[in-house]
Amino acid sequence: MMDYKIEVEKRVEWIKNYLKIAHADGVVYGNSGGKDCTLVSILCKMATDNVVGIILPCESKRNYGEDKTDAEKVGEQYGIHQEIIDLTDLKVIFREKLQPLCGDKVPMAYANINPRLRMIALYTYAQSHNYLVAGTGNRCESTMGYFTKWGDGACDFNPIADMKVSEIFGMLEYLGAPESIIKKVPSAGLYEGQTDELEMGFTYAQIEAYLDGDDSEVSRRIAQVERRTAHKRKMPAKYPE
Repeated sequence: MMDYKIEVEKRVEWIKNYLKIAHADGVVYGNSGGKDCTLVSILCKMATDNVVGIILPCESKRNYGEDKTDAEKVGEQYGIHQEIIDLTDLKVIFREKLQPLCGDKVPMAYANINPRLRMIALYTYAQSHNYLVAGTGNRCESTMGYFTKWGDGACDFNPIADMKVSEIFGMLEYLGAPESIIKKVPSAGLYEGQTDELEMGFTYAQIEAYLDGDDSEVSRRIAQVERRTAHKRKMPAKYPE
């Protein structure tokens, strides 16, 4: 079982060192009001006072409701400055420009515009302030390729990339995070009714069992997904690799 006290201390020190090596003045992250970004924000705030969370609603109703409320709650509780940039108008323009070429057969192609727009916003802010962009993906999501390539999968550093979801929740409880975030059903908020587990087709408990060495039929199916999404976890292939 993870010793949360020790792990928090180690990760905070790691962030401090990374910022020092990069000669960066602070950290910016996308604040969706979810479990992962909440934990990352707390760890970063323990490493430096210069942390900014940017709330980036983009079309989905929950972006403007419970997600925004929880995001603001984290900022208030931990003294993290928050900004809001509404990206919906830009998303609409992108979709209108692309539909004549792309059609409507693959809705996720348009849903993935959201995290890519968010990453543009975060990196623009980071460069203008000499900050680094903090990643917020966990090990379970990475295993499944459950992130948008060059969207929420892009970052300068990620202090929770090795952590399973149960460990994320455990550390959040240890750090006294808002109960509403700990109890909320995980969702990327890309479209109405979307949840992480429904979209992946597996529960986080099943994914963790696979990571822990389970050899059931479900785990073998998860292994297939991991192999199929391997390209998302690598830098672009370059000839003659």
